[in-house]
Amino acid sequence: MAGIYIHIPFCKQACFYCDFHFSTSLKKKDELVAALVKELGLRKDEFKNKTVETIYFGGGTPSLLTINELKFLIEEVYKNYQVVANPEITLEANPDDLMSVQAQSTTVFEDYRQIGINRLSIGIQSFFEDDLKAMNRAHSSEEAKKCLLEATKHFDNITIDLIYGIPSMSIEKWDENLLMAFSLGVNHISSYALTVEPKTALDTFIKKGVYPPMNDDLAQLHFNHLMSETEKQGFIHYEISNFGKPDFFSQHNTSYWQGKPYLGIGPSAHSFNENTRSWNVSNNTKYIKSIEENCLPNTKEILTIQEQYNEYVMTGLRTIWGVSLKKIEQDFGESCKTYIIEQSQKFINKDLLVIKSDKNSSILSATQKGKFLVDGIASELFMI
Repeated sequence: MAGIYIHIPFCKQACFYCDFHFSTSLKKKDELVAALVKELGLRKDEFKNKTVETIYFGGGTPSLLTINELKFLIEEVYKNYQVVANPEITLEANPDDLMSVQAQSTTVFEDYRQIGINRLSIGIQSFFEDDLKAMNRAHSSEEAKKCLLEATKHFDNITIDLIYGIPSMSIEKWDENLLMAFSLGVNHISSYALTVEPKTALDTFIKKGVYPPMNDDLAQLHFNHLMSETEKQGFIHYEISNFGKPDFFSQHNTSYWQGKPYLGIGPSAHSFNENTRSWNVSNNTKYIKSIEENCLPNTKEILTIQEQYNEYVMTGLRTIWGVSLKKIEQDFGESCKTYIIEQSQKFINKDLLVIKSDKNSSILSATQKGKFLVDGIASELFMI
């Protein structure tokens, strides 16, 4: 089984914290869509013996594409690849786009369903107006609520993004964000700490003293509250940033964490196939020109055994499935198994990691206390 990710590199405006590849100009949208279609055809042999079970439109803002453009891309996947009978097809969307289209056509959500989209990932970030303005989000608090009220009439498989760790956000305010999400019937929440990426507007604002620096203690307080409240509502914390009700986990993103192959289509998109990783150029003009010339604009690397081990440890520790010591031994050797057990001991002693046995293997995983620190812990277990 495998997945296809299609990157739509357009946004109405730049969020102050974002460092993803996108353009706020839609001048090349038609050319870009044509290039995406062509790349899907050019790369079909890479998945010749694989079955596609998930299609994910990410960005950028995929909801800026028309229904016909999205339909064209989905049809092209079916044309060139073997697809399961009922694949998970996810569309990332912003509330303002959905409500803007809704004003023109009351059937936009049904239109999405008609072309095969069965999961929406809606970028809410916060239900508070001051937070949205501080992040330079294009939608309002009211649009966020109205969007979800309408979307849940047509889709049950909806995830929303929420950002925590905002310096001005009290624990009470964060709690109100979560209560609003629960009350609107959301079955999946993806939640990330506000981070400062180099060369973003947020980075500049903090350096100039016009925005307060991040507060790790506050972020951890928010994260702990997030874990506690979602558990009360029946969500399963199946990956560090992802909380889903049973049967509503993201199949596409889960494939990343479980090391399944995926094909990344579009500028800046990454691909993975067993021990090979590649990524497309992060430039719309260069990407379009290269595809028009039948040349794939990507860079490839073969992952060493050491890199494969590090990646498995990093992704495994972030999930409820943890790191299988049996898999470590089978795939990377007895010495790697001995190494990870020895390196883990100091974290086990601090109640940050735990080794539990299941039917087939011993599993190394993060404790509740260790989850907030898991990326740093994983790096300590890497083989350098």
